Amino acid sequence: MMIPVRCFSCGKVIADKWQEYDERVNKGKEPADKVLDDLGLKRYCCRRMLVGHINLIDEIISYGRK
Repeated sequence: MMIPVRCFSCGKVIADKWQEYDERVNKGKEPADKVLDDLGLKRYCCRRMLVGHINLIDEIISYGRK
């Protein structure tokens, strides 16, 4: 997982919230806005870091050395 450790705009630590967010939204089918509120992410900049995250590491690894 390559989630940024801190928010790019304000510097708040967000990486520790990714696993719970992912489990509750993608596997538990809870609304993302409620989960973000429960996790204490009130700023738009921090919320966009989690909502807009796309896990590309599996695709990038395939371009490694052979």
